[in-house]
Amino acid sequence: MSQSTGGEEEEGFLTEGEQAIQRAPGDADHIAGIEQLPRLVNEDSWLVHRGRFLRTDLLLEVDALSYHLSIDAGRITTLVRGPLLMRPWRFAVRGHAQGWQKFWQPVPPPGYHDLFALTKGAGFRIEGDLHPLVANLLYFKDVLAAPRRLAQVGRP
Repeated sequence: MSQSTGGEEEEGFLTEGEQAIQRAPGDADHIAGIEQLPRLVNEDSWLVHRGRFLRTDLLLEVDALSYHLSIDAGRITTLVRGPLLMRPWRFAVRGHAQGWQKFWQPVPPPGYHDLFALTKGAGFRIEGDLHPLVANLLYFKDVLAAPRRLAQVGRP
């Protein structure tokens, strides 16, 4: 597995289990959002502090594309693009690409503004052992919303 400490580059995150994936023209936004999660989260000292007691594995799914994340002490230590059939995870957040893109807008539209709002009307699913999610709810909401900062970089 690829591990990262604070000073390493994040490009080592997608080496294990990486498969060649044909990307459609609109895929770049949600793929870039997920693949930059380690940098976005690990550089945010308050977010890392908030998750300091957390150690878990989760699955994020965008259509048929899956990402396995390992979190240790609030830092994303591993991000592996799958599918990896035998890789364990505690819980999964599954959704469609268009929903992720709307969720990551600087000001998301109603129904796409919150993790639970996505499950209510946008067709997202949260599955598995929800205890680590609910026990660290604000941490996970901020982790999953971190790619919104990418959309704000070019804004005045």
